[in-house]
Amino acid sequence: MSNDGTDVGIDLDGTVAVVEMRRPPHNYFDVALIAELASGFEALEADPRCRAIVLCAQGTSFCAGANFANRDATPPQRSARAINPLYGEALRLFSCSKPVVAAVQGPAVGGGLGLALVADFRVTCAEARFSANFNRLGFHPGFGLSVTLPRLVGVQQAALLFYTGRRIDGAQAHRIGLADELVAQDQVRARALELAREIAVSAPIAVQSTRATLRAGLVEQIRSAVAHESMEQNAHFKTADFREGVAAMAARREPQFKGE
Repeated sequence: MSNDGTDVGIDLDGTVAVVEMRRPPHNYFDVALIAELASGFEALEADPRCRAIVLCAQGTSFCAGANFANRDATPPQRSARAINPLYGEALRLFSCSKPVVAAVQGPAVGGGLGLALVADFRVTCAEARFSANFNRLGFHPGFGLSVTLPRLVGVQQAALLFYTGRRIDGAQAHRIGLADELVAQDQVRARALELAREIAVSAPIAVQSTRATLRAGLVEQIRSAVAHESMEQNAHFKTADFREGVAAMAARREPQFKGE
């Protein structure tokens, strides 16, 4: 099985599928990219030959999030209770029943971090950077990270990453449990494939059943979380702080927030 979409490539080699984002160098996402990834996951979900998925990316970044420096990427104003369409597509990714290994060879920032946390496991390198930088841009975390990040690193560590928006490297991510394996940068994808193949050797019905037990209620938690995250974000998108955060990022300067 091989599929070469505009922004997503899918290749099934034996029992392991490689789903590759193809927007180098930074793989900025939008609704279309997440929807294409979700459609790829669903096609693999329906294919009995596929037992594990590797999620990876071309270029220097895994996924640098949304390109807020591009004015066209600024979120549209929506009603206070509308769920961000991007998060609706992300729910389709979380609904996949097959194990996923993410190969994070570079920055996973904002929603890009959320995308990396769709996976069961993350293989990374010291050069990678992880950041939940939402508060530094003036708005609430999204992509279900209010559930997935504390689930991995604990509430206290998640709060620290959220409130400061700090970037941590792959070695620190590995130390706090955000990444599962740390290898040389040129070995990230190869090791992710090895791990996926190791998983694929186990009995597939048993693996999916065990995964369902370990992740029981996760999709429902994320569904509830993205509804709340979207409500908060839709309010924050109207603030002066959000405009300042985006402007500061585009100008590569420190933001001067006024709480307005």
